[in-house]
Amino acid sequence: MSSQELQQIKNGWQTVSPFVFVPHNEEEYNRIVDLLDNLIDEVGEDEFHPLTPLMELLGTLIEKYEAENVPELV
Repeated sequence: MSSQELQQIKNGWQTVSPFVFVPHNEEEYNRIVDLLDNLIDEVGEDEFHPLTPLMELLGTLIEKYEAENVPELV
């Protein structure tokens, strides 16, 4: 990775980081879930939409949080 590419990532991350993060508590979890819900409304089932990878990432973060913090129903 070039220093220019790394700089692009750093610049982009400053814009995205308030919205995309690993949730550590219920409030953060709810913010991520709300963002995913809004993306689902926007993207629908268009697997070629440019935001589809973001939806996948958020889904993974949500699953991880739930696996660690939400008791399973029996």
